[in-house]
Amino acid sequence: MAPNSVVVTMEKPKDFSIVQINASDPSLFPEKRKAASAKQFTWVLLLKAYKVLTCVSWFAMAFKSIFISIKKRIASSEMSEEEPRSRGRLYRFIKAFLAISIVALVIEVIAHFKKWSLNLINPWEIQGLVQWSYMAWLSFRVDYIAPLVITLSKFCTVLFLIQSLDRLVLCLGCFWIKYKKLKPEINDEAYDIEDPSTFPMVLVQIPMCNEREVYAQSISAACQLDWPRDRLLIQVLDDSDDGNVQLLIKDEVSSWRQKGINIIYRHRLIRTGYKAGNLKSAMGCDYVQDYEFVAIFDADFQPNPDFLKQTIPHFKGNPDLGLVQARWSFVNKDENLLTRLQNINLCFHFEVEQQVNGAFLNFFGFNGTAGVWRIKALEDSGGWLERTTVEDMDIAVRAHLNGWKFIFLNDVKVLCELPESYEAYKKQQHRWHSGPMQLFRLCLPAIITSKISKWKKANLIFLFFLLRKLILPFYSFTLFCIILPLTMFIPEAELPLWVICYIPIFMSFLNILPAPKSFPFLVPYLLFENTMSVTKFNAMVSGLFQLGSAYEWVVTKKTGRSSESDLLALAERESKSSNEEKILRRHSESGLELLSKLHEQEAPRVKKRNRLYRKELALAFLLLTAAARSLLSAHGVHFYYLLFQGLSFLVVGLDLIGEQVS
Repeated sequence: MAPNSVVVTMEKPKDFSIVQINASDPSLFPEKRKAASAKQFTWVLLLKAYKVLTCVSWFAMAFKSIFISIKKRIASSEMSEEEPRSRGRLYRFIKAFLAISIVALVIEVIAHFKKWSLNLINPWEIQGLVQWSYMAWLSFRVDYIAPLVITLSKFCTVLFLIQSLDRLVLCLGCFWIKYKKLKPEINDEAYDIEDPSTFPMVLVQIPMCNEREVYAQSISAACQLDWPRDRLLIQVLDDSDDGNVQLLIKDEVSSWRQKGINIIYRHRLIRTGYKAGNLKSAMGCDYVQDYEFVAIFDADFQPNPDFLKQTIPHFKGNPDLGLVQARWSFVNKDENLLTRLQNINLCFHFEVEQQVNGAFLNFFGFNGTAGVWRIKALEDSGGWLERTTVEDMDIAVRAHLNGWKFIFLNDVKVLCELPESYEAYKKQQHRWHSGPMQLFRLCLPAIITSKISKWKKANLIFLFFLLRKLILPFYSFTLFCIILPLTMFIPEAELPLWVICYIPIFMSFLNILPAPKSFPFLVPYLLFENTMSVTKFNAMVSGLFQLGSAYEWVVTKKTGRSSESDLLALAERESKSSNEEKILRRHSESGLELLSKLHEQEAPRVKKRNRLYRKELALAFLLLTAAARSLLSAHGVHFYYLLFQGLSFLVVGLDLIGEQVS
């Protein structure tokens, strides 16, 4: 038989026969003859080689551009203002952990290439100090370190599962609200439109401090609220220490007062207590007793004209209702990757957490702005206190302990601005996570001795404070930034895939549901949330143990971005007050170009520079070291997770996410 023949044998000889085909016959396989063309085969190889070279060239150029960008950023960088605090215990712990990991990685690489194994080498066969140290480390690791790490990882995994279950229950509650179309209802005939005297007296407060970029648009939005003018008073509570900013705000208030708006400018001589002190001072005015409700807007918030008519009527017929909270909407949510990731987090917070807690518990944390309070509820709860940096959550907890109910309106949205730089976002998150721990220490005795039901006490202590404010940053940092890289050097304590992959992706998918357009950012969101865990953990510890940075309040930097409607109103007002060039309507939702043109004479331009964040950089190298160790053991998913998480820390540590700060 010819060597290139094929014999096919089939059963049932009655129906089939043995067929012998000679593969060398070109008439039977014309396509084979075509493929055998040396010229065409050469062209195929050349095309494949061209594709490979193009791909390699593209990757080389990409890495070169990234390297040049990083080099320039490092060369022009300056250390963060938090540098003194970065030398604290957490930073020293991360550095020590990194140093030990690097030494362990070097030994593991040597052991890997020399194929050392505790089970294959007898004690009398050990040669050299390095090999002896490695074998001693293996014995010590198995007997002492592995059990401790396993216990800690199991504890954090249980916390992780409890917190995931809480998120799942919240999502189910949100789905139930959507399915049943549950939402707070108001009496359409609450107030007689033709009789302004039936409208209650409303006080609008706008606390601000050195808000050069946003003071005009916030005052403008408040002055355009659709409410009887004789039933409305606007307080501009300016805590600015910049004399030029004070003059600008005074002029803005004066121009609106000349148009018939009932607006007052207030400036404190003694600026204590941050925002809480500012609000407390304003509520101490004698004329406040004539008003029934107070609406609070931070300086970058722009309510729609019908905001009061959508919120105030909910108080009619509900004497035990103390707060109506509206949802935030962001004018710059698509500005950069950082704002997109923030939008995912805050959409889940409002649509899921706030809405579910408001619908089923009549309680949630006041967001500090875009809400309307019954003044009687504020007074009954003790008013604004200066004891924490989260005065909004403080007054909400005290009002809840006094029996007042809250309503969250998911359909009423107020425009505001997200921090566009990592520096501003980090400082904001530090305050948002250290403040609740301060408040927990202060409120725990009052919660235990209060007259509310045991279920409400348990909800406040275990769910509101411990689970969502303490446990979440604790396990997120400990499990994914410490234990996971540690298990790469301690295989006996290796975390299962469902802990580091399946459940986190599923929970991130649930978090992203309220913002479905952000689905392509699922993986970056997961990595960024773990990256922020070091900031949140540090803030939680400083607030819980009252460390130096716990009571620090830094005003979040604004850029002054406005909605398109605000730009049109601003253009109309500017054209009436002067003969300056008319401002054309912009197609973009962002108004940075317009507002920078209007205020270019007011604020000199400052060169923007990036920061270097030592904690994030130390953790980046720690995770990348652990990724290198996992590569030796071919861990698969563990390696990819550690690699991308380490790169995420590196990007944040070099301040390559978001805009730069001035």
